[in-house]
Amino acid sequence: MDSAQSHSSFTCEPIGLRMCQGLAYNTTFMPNLLNHYDQQTAALAMETFHPMVNLACSAELRPFLCALYAPVCMEYGRVALPCRSLCVRAKRDCQTLMDMFGVTWPDDMDCSRFPDCDESYPRAVDLLTVESLTEEPPVSVQRDYGFWCPRELKVDPELGYRFLGARDCSPPCPNMYFRREELALARYFIGVVSIVCLSATLFTFLTFLIDVTRFRYPERPIIFYAVCYMMVSLVFFLGFLLEDRVACNAAGPGSFRAATVTQGSHNKACTLLFMTLYFFTMAGSVWWVVLTGTWFLAAVPKWGSEAIEKKALLFHASAWGIPGVLTITLLALNKIEGDNVSGVCFVGLYDVGTLRWFVLAPLCVDVVVGVALLLAGIVALNRVRTEIPLEKENRDKLVKFMIRIGVFSVLYLVPLLTVIGCLVYEQSHRHVWETTWVRDRCRDYHIPCPYKVEETGKPDLVLFLMKYLMGLVVGIPSVFWVSSKKTCFEWASFLQGRRRKDAVNESRQVLQEPDFAQSLLLRDPATPVIRKSRGTSTQGTSTHASSTHLAIGDDERSRAGSVHSRISSFHGSLHRSRDGR
Repeated sequence: MDSAQSHSSFTCEPIGLRMCQGLAYNTTFMPNLLNHYDQQTAALAMETFHPMVNLACSAELRPFLCALYAPVCMEYGRVALPCRSLCVRAKRDCQTLMDMFGVTWPDDMDCSRFPDCDESYPRAVDLLTVESLTEEPPVSVQRDYGFWCPRELKVDPELGYRFLGARDCSPPCPNMYFRREELALARYFIGVVSIVCLSATLFTFLTFLIDVTRFRYPERPIIFYAVCYMMVSLVFFLGFLLEDRVACNAAGPGSFRAATVTQGSHNKACTLLFMTLYFFTMAGSVWWVVLTGTWFLAAVPKWGSEAIEKKALLFHASAWGIPGVLTITLLALNKIEGDNVSGVCFVGLYDVGTLRWFVLAPLCVDVVVGVALLLAGIVALNRVRTEIPLEKENRDKLVKFMIRIGVFSVLYLVPLLTVIGCLVYEQSHRHVWETTWVRDRCRDYHIPCPYKVEETGKPDLVLFLMKYLMGLVVGIPSVFWVSSKKTCFEWASFLQGRRRKDAVNESRQVLQEPDFAQSLLLRDPATPVIRKSRGTSTQGTSTHASSTHLAIGDDERSRAGSVHSRISSFHGSLHRSRDGR
């Protein structure tokens, strides 16, 4: 075994098997007749028969075994098989010893599989062919044997692992493409970005908890969207802390096994990280679609806050149900894979089919549906601005709100589209990267090297860093929506241990106040429009109020008295106008 050499083009090679030394031939070829891809693997498989050969139970056993494990190397396209009589005599003479040692005759060595003849091995004509080959350069075997799983990457069959189409095989840890120092840089980068995103989304959620009545539909989905990406950031932060202890299986030096990537659901920690990360990633994308849908309902059919809120059960069923079904499906298919770059577990990291159908397809559908609803809503708001006469103050607020929607959507779509672009590029180049890796490592692993590699390439670490960065940054736009003076006042009051109750929510400006949106979209163009201070009715009624909003100040009591007097004035004028009609 010490003299066994790896191969790259499957030419004739010297016999390195100790059991097959001193035969009538000294060259062989690999893979052999029992599909062992090198002499080291063949030597391990022959160890079972060493006691019988050493005890010389049959003079035919050693030539027969070598005919299968180290067959004579002949010209390309020709293979010499041992005769059936040789197999029968070897098995018959050694049957007693095999029973004594508990050795069974392998099925792939069944004597009925060999030609019916009675000649020794190798035959005289085979030896003549060998002599002619020694006078000419060896002929390279023009054949692609595909990927053979190295012994170091083999795993227990009951785990159900697969790697590059090979069963009971798993990718190596650390990452098969990057060096350890590159992985360390990527891990710290992901850790810092996850902390920033976690802080931003947690701030959004806590702002909502301070005043749960502040964010009503159609803007309420932003809160659930922030919660989803808060959980995504938390998972990546845990991956930073865990390093590769969950994403990788530990090495087993005694069994010649290297550290491999975790697959399937047998690792409970990896399964939990996968379920949390995948579920909330998909849920965050669906909640963005729900958000655009609520904006569409407020702008086009002119639904008010209460009317939209009545559909909340449908929104929650869609936003949590669809990701739940996808997550359960992946668990049933056992498609979980460890990510030894980020330290978490996800899907589609090595299985391109799963990446296309369970990651790319849902994200692309969400983008198409969300953009369609968003554009329809913006077109409707623009029609209100251009076709319906408004007061300058209300027109400015409508323009400001349209800009706010546009900026928020861009801040969400640009990172998401970047993530989709990275995934598309990754799945289209995955085969080239894997082929290049096999070509570079085949001699180290003693496996067949690829035949006729036409294109080579390795992934750039920047691509993966961009994918992780944009996958986390996509949750930060929620802070943009809640950032206002109102938020500052609420946090200041909360930190001082008291709560101020405002008459008006500043964040629900223009379309965010459903009645005001309806007054713009349903009113008679000849009637002047002045915004109502607060309302949740789904009726399209235009009313008169004193001002667009009430600022929060130190003289709150005087402000409250002013508001009360102006509201009373409003009721009196409305009563007189009705009597006049």
